[in-house]
Amino acid sequence: MTRKYRILVICTGNACRSQMAEGLVRHNSGDGMEVESAGVIPCYVHPDAIEVLAELGIEISSHRSKHVMEFEGEDFDLFITLSGHARDVCGPFPWAKEQVHMGFDDPTTTVGSREEVLDAFRKTRDEIKEKLLPFIEERYREWAADKEDTR
Repeated sequence: MTRKYRILVICTGNACRSQMAEGLVRHNSGDGMEVESAGVIPCYVHPDAIEVLAELGIEISSHRSKHVMEFEGEDFDLFITLSGHARDVCGPFPWAKEQVHMGFDDPTTTVGSREEVLDAFRKTRDEIKEKLLPFIEERYREWAADKEDTR
């Protein structure tokens, strides 16, 4: 069995941004990637994150919120923080080959009607899809090409 490209996506609560990123990456990646998500203050998977991913046919209702230290000692190729708080709290993650920050607005802070709140979740979901997925795909292609070169 060949080794997969491993990604760990972190936000503050592992409630929405990192959960949506995990679901989107898992749904859109091939068999060559493995993605996990966690938070620095894990709480629960936000129902609105579940709802807006379900709109795309992506099921995350069985996900659970995890603390980043659940992955202590595990090797990752890419460690991504999605909130400034997570970036500041985590600092360097010693088990990752590459660490990057790509911040996205926290839709849980939105105040307004039900539709306005869902629109904020959709906006964050779509930004993750449009910005994070291509970034990960590029990193994966580079990683796969390096593996081919070493054979």
